[in-house]
Amino acid sequence: MSSPERQKALKGMKDVLPPDIYLWQKVERTASELFSAYGFREMRTPVAEATAVFSRGIGEGTDIVEKEMYTFEDKGGRSITLRPEGTASAVRCFVENQLHTLPSPQKYYYLGPMFRYERPQSGRYRQFYQIGAEVFGSAAPAVDAEVMSMLRHFLMRLGLGSLNFQVNSIGCEECRPGYKQALLAYFAPVTGDLCPDCQRRYLHNPLRILDCKVRRCIELRKDAPRVTEHLCTGCEAHFRKLLDLLKLLNVPYTVNHEMVRGLDYYTRTTFEVTSEDLGAQNAVTAGGRYDNLVRNCGGPDTPAFGFATGIERIVDLLKQTLLPPEPAPAIFIAALGEQAHDAAMVIADGLREEHIWVELGEPAASLKSQMRKADRLSSEYVFILGDDELNSGLISWKRLSDGTAGKVSRADVGSFLSGRR
Repeated sequence: MSSPERQKALKGMKDVLPPDIYLWQKVERTASELFSAYGFREMRTPVAEATAVFSRGIGEGTDIVEKEMYTFEDKGGRSITLRPEGTASAVRCFVENQLHTLPSPQKYYYLGPMFRYERPQSGRYRQFYQIGAEVFGSAAPAVDAEVMSMLRHFLMRLGLGSLNFQVNSIGCEECRPGYKQALLAYFAPVTGDLCPDCQRRYLHNPLRILDCKVRRCIELRKDAPRVTEHLCTGCEAHFRKLLDLLKLLNVPYTVNHEMVRGLDYYTRTTFEVTSEDLGAQNAVTAGGRYDNLVRNCGGPDTPAFGFATGIERIVDLLKQTLLPPEPAPAIFIAALGEQAHDAAMVIADGLREEHIWVELGEPAASLKSQMRKADRLSSEYVFILGDDELNSGLISWKRLSDGTAGKVSRADVGSFLSGRR
């Protein structure tokens, strides 16, 4: 009989195991603690949504919608998509649950898996994880600056350096049409030299030519008109105030006139945070303002601003300067015999209630083998429980790091640990 075929994770998807998972937990915990201080509350949306949530929200002509979405038909004949990003889902949730009726601005953050069918690269997977934050109900540039400052504090608290905030304004419905015309006129003589994707973008959304990573297109656009030269009075004032506030809040930035982002819903502010330590795929975080998206998705006219950051990218950066921690049990109880093992289970249960990590040896194993296991687990202390300890009420202990040893009564185990750790 042949052996069953060993299964592997799908291409572009991976398991996350210790010790890396402890860095993931650090990132998630830091986000939750810091974002809460800024008034953000957690939002959890489904992994799967109706395809229209993304095709209407992200934009029909974007690479995500045209090439990268995991879309399928369910048993009811409905078109379903695994979420490729978090903002469209957050907007759907905001509209469906009528969160606009609550006092503005409404602030939410989320974390979880996203899915895009694209070529796996360093730090980029087909199932990837993001932490995102969204603010609904304010058009003030102060919101943009405050969220970007929060993001800076988040990354700094994690210990990340070599980061650069790149910002731009891509205008609004009033001034963007004029800029699009300027781009069309600029690229008209060289459309045949653009990559196939940018030739299509020229027809549907010429701004996205500025986001292309193909070297030839980068060369062709180097003298293209700048969007900041075509801003209306309102957008210009918004952008100027944003830059002033970033300086006030000590957020280091550079203005990147070519940064338009790859999603169609952005208006006015767009930004990216990049790191020199990530190579070609150097974006850590990206976001911006999307003042029309809630209205376009069936909700009331609601300005909004947000960002998303990839957990994999952050963990990759952390691993360059910080080794993943290796948690170890505080106590290993070596119990000799079934009666001693039963007593050890009671002791362990009480200690675990106090959030102390306790591991138990096998009741049939010898003391020598249990001590070896405690050493392999890097336990801080070994408690030894046998007939003598059961009769005396005293537990023998040994600290593995320095070999010190002694006895402690069962009733004083908790206070013994708190005084020695």
